[in-house]
Amino acid sequence: MNTVELFSTLRNLTRADKLKVMQFLVSELSRDEEPSLEQGATYPIWSPLNSHTAAHQLAQLLESDE
Repeated sequence: MNTVELFSTLRNLTRADKLKVMQFLVSELSRDEEPSLEQGATYPIWSPLNSHTAAHQLAQLLESDE
């Protein structure tokens, strides 16, 4: 089925069915946007622990706020 046929079919749907189609498409699009994580794989996560640059920036921010 090409898009012209699909749009023609969609046009004939009821309002409720059009909303269901929209929910399905939004769900599919959001699933495509989500990063996929593989089971058993390791992923690096940034932490401010032992980040001297972050500590320095925070100290400067606190000093400037006084």
